[in-house]
This record gives sequence, C-alpha cells and structure tokens, in this order.
Amino acid sequence: MIIKDEFLSRLRKIFDLNLYEAKVWTALLSRGVSTAGELSNISDVPRSRTYDILESLEKKGFVIMRLGKPIKFVALKPDEVVERVKRNLVVEAQNKTKRLEQLKNDDVLIELTSLYTNGVKFIEPSDLSGSLRGRQNVYNHLDMMIRSAEKGITIVTTHEGLNRKFEALMPALERAKKKGVEIKILAPIGPENHKIAKDLAKVADVRDCSGASLRGRFTIVDSNQLLFMLLDDKKVHPNYDVGVWLSSEFFSQVLEKMFSDTWSQMTPLSKVKMKDK
Repeated sequence: MIIKDEFLSRLRKIFDLNLYEAKVWTALLSRGVSTAGELSNISDVPRSRTYDILESLEKKGFVIMRLGKPIKFVALKPDEVVERVKRNLVVEAQNKTKRLEQLKNDDVLIELTSLYTNGVKFIEPSDLSGSLRGRQNVYNHLDMMIRSAEKGITIVTTHEGLNRKFEALMPALERAKKKGVEIKILAPIGPENHKIAKDLAKVADVRDCSGASLRGRFTIVDSNQLLFMLLDDKKVHPNYDVGVWLSSEFFSQVLEKMFSDTWSQMTPLSKVKMKDK
C-alpha cells in the first residue's frame, strides 16, 4: 500500500497523530480488519512498534480490538472517528480547564507568582518588550493587556481588524468597562462593520477614520503599555502577522498624544449614517 507523504502529513496535523500512527491507521482502513503482523507489513512500521501503535489508536478511538486468536483490529468509519476525536478533545479540554482553575488557590501558583515577582525586580524597564508572531498570539497578549487595564485603553485598527477585535476581545473590554476604564476605538467604519461598531460602542467611544489617511494597528493601555503591528493585515497571512509589545511610558505617551490630536477630528459613531447589513 502506497500512501503519499503529503496525505500522511495532513492526517497527522488534523488528527494529532505521529507518523507511525498515521501509517498503521491508513493501512487498517484499507483492510477493514487485520492483525498487527499484517499491518506491520502493509504500513512498513516495525513489528515491535505495531502493537503499541494500535493500543494508542484504540485509546484515541480510531480502532477496536477484536478478541480471539490471533488478535485482530477493526477499523471504524472515518466519520465516526471524527466524532470520537471531537468528543475526546472536548473532554480533554474540560479536564485541563478544571485543573487550571484549581490552580488559583494552589501552592504551585503562589510559588510561580513569587518567582515571577522576584524576577521582575531585576528587570530593566527597557527589557520589558518582545515580539509576537501569529495573530492568535497577538490577541492573547492584547486580552492580557486589556484585563490589566486600570485607567484607559486606546485602540487604533483597520476595517477588518475591528471585526476581529469584537470577536476576540469583547468579553475583556466589557470587564474593563465595568471597572471604569475609559476605552477609545478608532477605525474605518463602513456598511460591512457598522453593526459591529455599534456593538462595540456599548463599551467604548468608537469613532470613524474612513476619511483620514490613517491606517495603523496599535493598542495603548494605561499610557504605559503599547502593542503595535508591523504589517498590513490585508497583505499578510494571520499566521505570519507580527506585533511588538513595549512597556514604555515615554513612547506610549508620545503616541497617545499623536492619537489625541487625530481623535478630536474624527467622526463619532453617532454621526455615521448608513444602513446595517
């Protein structure tokens, strides 16, 4: 049986399998029912590893072991495997979330916090910076910044970025609003994102910069933390988007002053007239 490497690679990524697991599983699918020895020959996986691989696939819900001599393994329908994998992922995520929630009052977290607090004492302010690769990492960091906000949050984004921030950051922005944090959002607003802008306006002062030449992406929190994007989101794949985070009161305040000069000239959302789509 010849399976293309590209296909095996896709299976490994989709189902979180190692190479041997992908080979043995596809070999079993091609036979329906088979012994470990037969699968070793078909898949070109060492016989000494085949039983371990099949046991792993059984635990993950890919195959069923049929009792008897010799022991045989039965392939499940691929769509059934997908459903089983989905259920297992949900259970695993719930278990991990529960363990992490329990850490809040655990000595482990207290010790980790102590290590971090003591370590930060020796950090120069200029060292509190870093680059973030991948849009998901950027939004994870933005969420952390927003949750730590005590006074103000300034967000400048693009037309598409406004939609993404609503999806990724709305819960954190709502919590910040309840704490009394002042939130300002500046973005181009058109028919496609007008409704989202109105939803964001429930927690922030939202203004339209469609008529300006401004096209940037940055967030300032409490006038001392800044995260800005280096690339045009229309021209970069989300996985390769790059952001830079700085903890610099000087730089943040300079940029915030520039923002304030532009902010006063921008159109409040209440004066933006168009039909929602």
